[in-house]
Amino acid sequence: MLLPASTFLPLELLLNTIIEQYLASAYCVTIISDIPFTFSVQTSFISLIPNEEDLVQQIFNVSEMGCSDYIVRMKKPQNFMSAFETVVHKGNVRRSDRKIIFLPYDVESNQAYEDLPSLVFSMKGSAFVPNILMVENYANNNSDCKIFDLITHQFVGPDDETHLPKYLDRWDFCSQEFENQANLFPHDMTNLYGKTLKVACFTYKPYVLLDIDTAIEPLGRDGVEIRIVDELCRWINCTVEVVREDVDQWGEVFKNESGGIGVIGSVMEDRADLGITALYSWYEEYRVMDFSIAGVRTAITCIAPAPRLLSSWEMPLMPFTLYMWLAVAFTYFYASTGILTAQGFSTTSYPFLNAFGMMIGQSQYINASNGSWKIRSVTGWLLIAGLILSSAYGAGLASTFTVPRYESSIDTVHDIVDRKVEWGATHDAWIFSLTLSTEPLVKQLVDQFRIYSFDELKEKSFTRSMAFSIEKLPAGNFAIGEYVTQEAVLDMMLMLEDFYYELCVVMMRKSSPYTEKVSQLLGRLHQSGLLLAWETQVALKHLNYKVQVEVRLSRSKNDVGVTGPLKLGNVVGIFIVYAIGLVVSTAIFFAELYVHHRKTKKEFLHFE
Repeated sequence: MLLPASTFLPLELLLNTIIEQYLASAYCVTIISDIPFTFSVQTSFISLIPNEEDLVQQIFNVSEMGCSDYIVRMKKPQNFMSAFETVVHKGNVRRSDRKIIFLPYDVESNQAYEDLPSLVFSMKGSAFVPNILMVENYANNNSDCKIFDLITHQFVGPDDETHLPKYLDRWDFCSQEFENQANLFPHDMTNLYGKTLKVACFTYKPYVLLDIDTAIEPLGRDGVEIRIVDELCRWINCTVEVVREDVDQWGEVFKNESGGIGVIGSVMEDRADLGITALYSWYEEYRVMDFSIAGVRTAITCIAPAPRLLSSWEMPLMPFTLYMWLAVAFTYFYASTGILTAQGFSTTSYPFLNAFGMMIGQSQYINASNGSWKIRSVTGWLLIAGLILSSAYGAGLASTFTVPRYESSIDTVHDIVDRKVEWGATHDAWIFSLTLSTEPLVKQLVDQFRIYSFDELKEKSFTRSMAFSIEKLPAGNFAIGEYVTQEAVLDMMLMLEDFYYELCVVMMRKSSPYTEKVSQLLGRLHQSGLLLAWETQVALKHLNYKVQVEVRLSRSKNDVGVTGPLKLGNVVGIFIVYAIGLVVSTAIFFAELYVHHRKTKKEFLHFE
């Protein structure tokens, strides 16, 4: 229930007027005052008596409840701004349009404190809150008719003027009207009048490209996310200033959250207003910063060494699998043992050599007078088994010679983990999204990630010793590090399975005044399809088209088998087996001659 206007003092009546016009829809308002005073609000409010030693905790508690608008009446309002800045970084509540109203501490005095607005507006926290209103006493001699000046900070325009006080209006208690009927919270972020917008980034195609020839790009920069920033400044009339982070790239947040390095650190420490360049929605970064809505949906995978044709010396082994070869070996020894047993453990007829001959389709001579039914039975079944095995082996060998055989490809996460293949890039930002996972497979995948310099990665791209992380973008293009050259990618293949997918966001400080506008712009760009069009335009204009095509077609270029006449390279494996046989047989032949010669000589000497 509203109290009649006659019951309010001048300042209280002015405050009620401001609340009715500008804070009526607020979820909750916090009143922080050293001096009790009467007011009427139609919304929920929390009243606090500030405690200098515990002011941060007091503001933090009400902020976490959702009370993001403040009415402050303190002898030293700069103490509130200092505590408020701490709470912004400490708390979890984010809001771009917070409103702060400073009331004069001593209303009875007709003295105007001209230095107080400059002192408050020059503080770091004030530079990131567009909606600040300071009510000041107007110096006049008529004590019966109190007049108040309403002041805010410039906030927009040239950087050296953003902290300066800006006169808005004057309110007269006698007439209870505003002199100019001005908007007391004029900075709605629709026009920044050329205010500098600092953007932290580094060259990473196709998101951001810097140092481009001005004959190609007048601003010397391009990229999908650069175009988002440029479009934002065309919309809200600001000026882009690039803060380069070429050394630390994405960077990281320090463990104690006191700061950071790279793009992330620049935003966190307010060296930049926005952070771009393929920044994903990482949990650790969200704890200390604001995220826009998603701009680009990207999938992370790898290009791994492409499978090569199997060596020719392996071809004689390829018709059977390992288990089949083990079965053949077991059959041979089992059959040889059977023949040996049937012959009464006599080795005079060479059972092992006969068994081997029957398994490769050689006929056997058995003396009718000496051959028993046991020997004939084992021999017969072994000849049948040998016929089947030799026929199957011949058919498999013909197929092997006809259709090219390749090594097993690396297609899935299981493949890259089971083979313990290294994968990596120039920064560990590629695994930020995986480090909190408790799945054993993902943890092993993270353990196999390696960080190398640009030159080391370029050198390794020719050694087939590791896989390289890349991004699959929505319009069908790929974000590939330039250390993967056109020559190196010829011997690589795109994996079938993605490691994970992520959503690229624009990072800002907590409760940044730009968050809402950036998200609105990204929503419009999605609706119009411009993000997909920009990706295609940047890819065609700045990316290595041959590398893009090689990666896109890497899985199909090895699928076409070339059939034709046999060449020497196709039968090298057979000749290797033949050569081994010749060497072994020759060695055995000379060994037998040597043994026989020594035996003959010994018998001759014994005869003499």
